[in-house]
Amino acid sequence: MKKTWSLSTTVRNPERILPFLRVLKEMEGERFDESGQVKFQTLLIQNRLYQPTGLSDTLSSYYETIGDKMSLAQAEEIFEHMKRRSKELQKDNGLRGRTSVAPLTKMGLAIAKKTSGEVQITELGNSFLDGEADIGDVYFRFFIKWQIPNPESKDYPQDGQYDIKPFVGALHLINKVNQAETTRGNKDKGLSKDEFSLFIPSLVHHRDINSYAEEIINLRDLMNGKGKQEQKDIFNNYKEDFASRFLETDDREKIDDLLSNLKDYGDNALRYFRLTRYIYVRGNGYYIDLQPRRSVEIENLLQHDDSKALDFSSKEEYLEYISDISKPVLPWETAESYKEIVKQLLPDISEYETRLGVTPKDIPDFSSFDENTLKNLIKELRLYRRELQEKENHQQSQNVDKVKEYILALENIYELESRPVALEKYTSLGLNALNDALEIKPNYPVGDDNEPTFTAPANTPDIECYYQSHNAICEVTMLTSRDQWYNEGQPVMRHLRDFEEKDESKTTYCLFVAPTLHRDTVNTFWSSVKYEYEGRAQKIVPLTIGQFVELLKTLVKLKERGVFLEHTKLFELYEEITSSSSDANNASEWLQGIPNLINSWKSELAS
Repeated sequence: MKKTWSLSTTVRNPERILPFLRVLKEMEGERFDESGQVKFQTLLIQNRLYQPTGLSDTLSSYYETIGDKMSLAQAEEIFEHMKRRSKELQKDNGLRGRTSVAPLTKMGLAIAKKTSGEVQITELGNSFLDGEADIGDVYFRFFIKWQIPNPESKDYPQDGQYDIKPFVGALHLINKVNQAETTRGNKDKGLSKDEFSLFIPSLVHHRDINSYAEEIINLRDLMNGKGKQEQKDIFNNYKEDFASRFLETDDREKIDDLLSNLKDYGDNALRYFRLTRYIYVRGNGYYIDLQPRRSVEIENLLQHDDSKALDFSSKEEYLEYISDISKPVLPWETAESYKEIVKQLLPDISEYETRLGVTPKDIPDFSSFDENTLKNLIKELRLYRRELQEKENHQQSQNVDKVKEYILALENIYELESRPVALEKYTSLGLNALNDALEIKPNYPVGDDNEPTFTAPANTPDIECYYQSHNAICEVTMLTSRDQWYNEGQPVMRHLRDFEEKDESKTTYCLFVAPTLHRDTVNTFWSSVKYEYEGRAQKIVPLTIGQFVELLKTLVKLKERGVFLEHTKLFELYEEITSSSSDANNASEWLQGIPNLINSWKSELAS
């Protein structure tokens, strides 16, 4: 029976790709035979990147060290525990290591298999490790090659039912629907989320793109002019008919199973596809469309790739193709296309400069630039545009109504999609609103519309904050259990120390924001603040989301009175909180005193 495609078994969560690759880098040049596979899995355990179930209290405690990793002996002990609990692992010691490395090899970041000799990190993998390529670059390079069927996976048989590159096919389908709407005089808008979830994961053959586009248009016509409930009934009836036709069955249970899975498949696909920057969400989050700022690239891609799967004679040939960063040659990687991209960027940048009232950037005459110079210019211009977008965020954040939007979003964080991303976004916007920061710099990757596509990478602060008299970083997390402690404690202190050392002329603080603060996290920070971390005391300010919201509500009241909150006033609160650790007998006492300090600060500002 025909089935939809799903990314859940193909790629791992984005946040795990880079740390897994870092661990594999330690093994570069070693053989990935059974002993190498066991070593890789053991190193993942040692770095606390993999935690099996059924651990005793003693084994669980190995994950709860204040350092980044446990000892190798402890990791080996945990691996032996895994073997005792798994008959499969007893027969094949390297099984878990091969499973863990699979996403890295599938995505072309590394070559690591028993038959290929030594572990090798590919050019793309090294670019990712070095920070030259970000998560968006990595997923784009993977998605333009990923196809079904392929020799690497047995999920989709080569029986003629499957023949597509799903990402490229999705771009084609959205483009076809947009063209159909504009042809008949309507505004193009991409696909609704419901349409995306129904039609994108079920698009398993490139020949169906045109017929799917027609079905979407016909479905819209059926719903046009109807009330909300009637539209809902029409769409639900259509879904059932579509699922029956797709599966070629009237079996109610199988139809219901497919329909119950499609929303998850669609949401997951959207989450990953957005990382590429070629897909963006519009219409208050309801429509998924092609990114107009990448129209030169998208048009070239669609002209040169019909989304048909390529033929490969073996799994090795397919994986070699996936891992080769030079393949395929992107159709816009020519001097003429690069010039078109620059020409597309310049009016966009000019609009931002005009709105912000900044001096226009001096753009060199690029008419005779070679391909490489043009490529670097495009990268520079996109970074500059993001700087302008962040300045606009700062300007807009000074509006009281905007601050109220941030407050509402943070107060309802659990109702938002992609909550960790939303927390970073609205905390960053809130910090922009609070005062006269020179720059608030979130480190999350963004699309061309400056909307975050994922959380900040693990090796950087979530948000960097620059002020006239102080500097700060801000770290946020949605974790509330003990995971908060061993995922955030050590990294937060390390990020702060590294950031401090970049500019020792200013006192540097760290604002840590979470829904609730776990006692072990607070104990770790209290020790760092009251005593030391790596030989020197730090200034860490732990706040709940609710307490951060209280700061923003105070700001609103001040703004409504026409009072400007200078950053020095905010840092007076930060200093009160960190200094109060000296008077506290323990971390719990320190934490309990923070609400009183906030209330005193608010009262002083109100007077």
